[in-house]
Amino acid sequence: MMKRCPKCGQTFADQNLNFCLNDGELLMYEQESSRPFSDEPPPTKFVDDDSPPTLMMDTPRSTNPIGWADASPPAQWQGQQVVMPTGHMPVQYVTAYASPNQVLGILSLSMGILSVTVGWCCYIGALLGPAAMILGAVAIYQNKTDPVRYGGKGMGIAGIILGALYLVGMVLFILLYGLASIIG
Repeated sequence: MMKRCPKCGQTFADQNLNFCLNDGELLMYEQESSRPFSDEPPPTKFVDDDSPPTLMMDTPRSTNPIGWADASPPAQWQGQQVVMPTGHMPVQYVTAYASPNQVLGILSLSMGILSVTVGWCCYIGALLGPAAMILGAVAIYQNKTDPVRYGGKGMGIAGIILGALYLVGMVLFILLYGLASIIG
């Protein structure tokens, strides 16, 4: 079967062609004529086309129209708060803080633990105990002056206690050893 353009009357033999190549009109199947080569005008009856319908779209949407009637003015900065035009939700800011610096508290605690456990060997605790107490005191002072920036107060207290415990234990050991050597 041939397809014919209803607008210009041109016929097409290609069965896969759905639109006229000249004017873009939808092609229709032409009824078979008993006289293939005649001088008569083309027949006016067409068989309906079974191709899927062509959807006609609306006019294209303008993505950047100029002069919107309901356009709101841009937001303006005033200090730390954003002033928005009426009808809009205010912007909320989330302030993120870094975790406090706890290095001195950690060092104080670890030196206090080392002075009590390993410090009895070679009397290295005589150096670690006072160092743990000093670092603990500095950690507590920093935490008291600027608690947002410095932390480790509890570890500093524990380091002071362990360092003092070692020194008290060492003093008691020296006193008992001295008494033992004097008595007998």
